Amino acid sequence: MGKTAFLFPGQGAQTVGMGKVLYDTLPAAKALFDKADEILGYSLTDLCFNGPMEQLSTTAVSQPALYVTSLAALESLKVSAPEAVEACSAAAGLSLGEYTALAFAGVLSFEDGLRLVQRRGQAMQEAADATPSGMVSLLGPEVEVVEDLCAKARGEEILQVANLLCPGNTVVSGTRAACERVVALAEETGAARAVPLAVAGAFHTPIMRPADEKLAEVLANVQISAPRIPVISNVDVEVHTDADDIRATLVRQLLSPVQWEKTMRKLMADGYDTFYEVGPGRVLRGLMKRIDRKMPCQGVDV
Repeated sequence: MGKTAFLFPGQGAQTVGMGKVLYDTLPAAKALFDKADEILGYSLTDLCFNGPMEQLSTTAVSQPALYVTSLAALESLKVSAPEAVEACSAAAGLSLGEYTALAFAGVLSFEDGLRLVQRRGQAMQEAADATPSGMVSLLGPEVEVVEDLCAKARGEEILQVANLLCPGNTVVSGTRAACERVVALAEETGAARAVPLAVAGAFHTPIMRPADEKLAEVLANVQISAPRIPVISNVDVEVHTDADDIRATLVRQLLSPVQWEKTMRKLMADGYDTFYEVGPGRVLRGLMKRIDRKMPCQGVDV
């Protein structure tokens, strides 16, 4: 008998118009957006539905926007495929998506999760503003080659692996100057195709300090419940059930590489053979095809 896992997308999956069909047709989804507007103190609904994309894509807005839209997509799945929701026995989320996965698993209430990702986004934006930095996707080489490129381009600055997504797709983060050097080096040597990412800063590196301390302060006052299903941590590819352990790994996640490929391989090794990408975009389905072309991963229209 196969097993089902839900996967929740991270920052970068946002698009103008996301969630509007769900809002217009599904009362449970509408209730989530309306509650989010009330909690956040601004119209997240309007930004999701109408943009502009520049504002929707800011770190402070895109994180709550993706959290709410992904949980609205989950409400849609409860209607269109209730058997899949019932069968789901594990979850994971890419960076920000880990918070959505924890909310789905009952670790966080919708309201607490929303306040957390709002503060997380604000703190990450503040850290990015303090140090000009960025992220670059290096396509083609294995991780060892990427680490060698980082070592050559780093100089006295920060440049390190930030996202281990799938074979041939590794994202590095660092200071703006170091990112520019690694792009030039990759192009000069032909070692990789380098694609600078449209993000505010060097996520999943020490450049995100002191955002980790600010997040820890908020997490300390949030109710953390035992997960009803396993949620695989980005940081160590483990399942955490103790409240303090969950808090600690979420704080570490801001500064640590996202182990997405290992997470997918762990789920598959544990017998999971049916996956759903619950939220906007097709990023996670694309990564799954690179990890195992035969593994089915379905999406949810948002």
